[in-house]
Amino acid sequence: MALDRWVALVLLGICLTYGYTAWFMMDGALPPIMKRLAVWPSSFPKVLSIAGIILSLIVVLGIEKGEVKVGDIDYRRLHEYKLGPALALLGLMVAYAILLRPAGFLLATSGFLIGGSVILGERRWVVMIVVSAIATFGIWYLVQEVLGIFLRPLPFFMGT
Repeated sequence: MALDRWVALVLLGICLTYGYTAWFMMDGALPPIMKRLAVWPSSFPKVLSIAGIILSLIVVLGIEKGEVKVGDIDYRRLHEYKLGPALALLGLMVAYAILLRPAGFLLATSGFLIGGSVILGERRWVVMIVVSAIATFGIWYLVQEVLGIFLRPLPFFMGT
């Protein structure tokens, strides 16, 4: 079986577990008043699990397969692809998730955007810093002030 089918099979297992949790475990803990609503907290996970199961089955059964094109990924030649930047971005995402609370939103997000730009090949430092600062502050302002959701802007040692 090809690599894409193995990955789809693993994703199928994850989606089945996620769907089981959404359908049978999340709904049991709802208070009676919530059970009368049209949309439950488990509605979006249910939709995601169904979509994931359908898409995984399409790949596992080979329905999406057509003729192999020149640009398709060949798992036997993975060493020829640029895996370094992809793995560096994944590591940067993990670091962002770990540092989000202790470093605060503004510092962690700016660092993530600048680091991601560097990994992807951007070398104009002024542009990177200005764009990341505007994007980070804009998102923080929308979430904090417009939506009213508290988002710690600064590191924990600088206060709330």
